[in-house]
Amino acid sequence: MENYILEMKNITVSFPGVKALDGAEFSLKKGEIHALLGENGAGKSTLMKVLTGVNHLDSGQILYDGKSYTGFHIEQAKELGISMIYQELNLVPELTVYENIFLGKELRKNGRIDKKKMIQTSADIIKTLGIKMDPLEKIKNLTMAYRQMVEIARSILNNPKILIMDEPTGPLTDNEVIILFDTMKRLKEKGVSIIYISHRLEEIFMVCDTCTVFRDGHFIQTMDVKDTDKNELVKLMVGRELNNQYPNRIPVPENAGNILEVKHLKAEKVHDISFSLRKGEILGIGGLVGSGRTETLRALFGADNHTGEIIKNGEKIKIQSPEDAINHGIVLVTEDRKGQGLLLNLSVSDNIVMPTLKKRKKGLFLDKKGIGTDVQSMISQLRIKTPSENQIVAFLSGGNQQKVIIGRWLIANSDIILFDEPTRGIDVGAKYEIYTLMNELKKAGKSVIMVSSDMPELMGMSDRIIVLAEGRLTGSLSDADHFSQEEIMASASDI
Repeated sequence: MENYILEMKNITVSFPGVKALDGAEFSLKKGEIHALLGENGAGKSTLMKVLTGVNHLDSGQILYDGKSYTGFHIEQAKELGISMIYQELNLVPELTVYENIFLGKELRKNGRIDKKKMIQTSADIIKTLGIKMDPLEKIKNLTMAYRQMVEIARSILNNPKILIMDEPTGPLTDNEVIILFDTMKRLKEKGVSIIYISHRLEEIFMVCDTCTVFRDGHFIQTMDVKDTDKNELVKLMVGRELNNQYPNRIPVPENAGNILEVKHLKAEKVHDISFSLRKGEILGIGGLVGSGRTETLRALFGADNHTGEIIKNGEKIKIQSPEDAINHGIVLVTEDRKGQGLLLNLSVSDNIVMPTLKKRKKGLFLDKKGIGTDVQSMISQLRIKTPSENQIVAFLSGGNQQKVIIGRWLIANSDIILFDEPTRGIDVGAKYEIYTLMNELKKAGKSVIMVSSDMPELMGMSDRIIVLAEGRLTGSLSDADHFSQEEIMASASDI
C-alpha cells in the first residue's frame, strides 16, 4: 500500500456562475514533490484552497494522515501542518522581514515580545534559503523575488507536513530558482510533502517526482515525472497538441522609424540610461531582479518620479503621472495585477473600460451598448474565461485577470504597451495566446517594451534586447536570430 499523507476524493466546489471543481481527485505521498498542472481555470488553486480551509467543498472526502474529513477551516489546516504560499503574496509592506515572518506567531519572553529572538530566528531561516536579506528591512523596499523568499521563510517557520507552492518561481531569477529548488529538496529529505503548482513545465522535470493534470475542473491523470515529457503534459493540459512555443517572429519593417526615444533617464534604481523603440517593434529588457527593469517601465508610465527626456514621434513629451502617459498612448501592464492592476470587487466589464469612461458618454449618459459591444469583443479576442462580462474579476484565475488588464489597454487604443512579466502565472496555452497577441500588436503598428525574467520568452519574442545591471545599460543585442543566453547573462552580471 502506498504511503499517502493525503487523498482527496470526488471533490466538488462551486462559485457564483462557475463550477470550479467537478468530482476532482488528488493524492500525495509522504516526502514527495508533486506537481499539480493545468491551464488557468483548471481548478488547481481552488483545490489547494479547499485543502487550506479557504474554500469549502460542496461534496467529497479528504483523507489526511490516516483520518477522514469533509473539509477544513483555516486554523484547523494550519494546526494539521498544511501551509500554502500563494501566487499573490500576502505580506504587510510597512512591516519588516522578521515581523512578517512572525506575524501572528510572535515570540514572547517574560510577557514581552522577544524581538531579539525573532530577528535571530529569521536570520537563521533566511540563511537556510541561501540568500542575503536583512531581517530588519521593510517589505516595501524588497523586490518581488525577495518578498517571495519571505513568504517561504514564514511557511518554513510552521514546520509544515504539507507545503503548497503556487507559482513560487514567477518573480525569481535563474539563480534564485536554483536556491529555491535546493531548499525544496532539503525539506523533502526531512519528510515534508510539497505540492508544486507551476506553468513553467521545464521546472517540473528539475524538481518534481510526480505530476497530476487537471483540466476544466476535472482530474485527468497522475504519473511519475520520469515517465512523461513536456509535449505529453501540454496535450493533457490543453486537450490538444501545441507544436510551437512561440509564434513565428514578424520582422520589423526596415524603414520603421523610432516611435520612442529615451535619453538620460534617471529614476529610483535607474542611472542615466538611453534607448529607442521603433514602430512595430518588441524591445525586450533583460537583467537580474533589482537591476532597474521594472523601475524603468514605471518611470515611462509616470508612476515614479524621474528626470531625462522622453521623445515620442519626434516630439519631446512630459510624463509626470500615469494619466499623462495614457494620454500620450503609453500604458503599463504591471506584474502585480492584484495590487496595482485591478479593482478586484468590480466586474470584468468595469475593469476593462475604466480608463476610457470619460470618452464613452452619449449626452449625459454612458453608452452602455457601445461598452458592452467593446467588452465582448475583448473577451472574445483574448479568450477570457468568464461566465459573463458582469463576473466579479476576483473570481477569475490569475491568467484571465492578466488578460483583463491587457484588454483594458487594447480598448484604449494605446500605441506603446509596456509589459512587466507579461506571462507570469499564465498557463502554457494562454501564454501562446499572449504571444500571438503581441504579434498582432506589431502587425497593427503598435510597439512593445517587455520586461521578462523568463529567458526563453525574452529571446523568443523580442526583436532587440537591452540589458540592465544595477540601473545601468550594460548590453544591447540586435540580431534576433542569434540571441545568446550567455551574452545576456554576462551583461546582466556586468561581466
